Amino acid sequence: MQRRTNMTQTLIFIYALFIVVSLFLVVTCEARIPCVSRNDCPKRPYPLFMKCIDNFCEIWKIGKE
Repeated sequence: MQRRTNMTQTLIFIYALFIVVSLFLVVTCEARIPCVSRNDCPKRPYPLFMKCIDNFCEIWKIGKE
């Protein structure tokens, strides 16, 4: 019975680790949108806007940095 409890705890730990790692990867992966001009980039609400730099859209903020 002790062996079954250890296996269960190990599986729960592996599942929890998988969830944490997958959430981290989703948050840190940034989508790079290819573009040719600024018009190819999606529109953003004020004070953010998109610029086409090195053929990829980048988010910029209007105002003080």
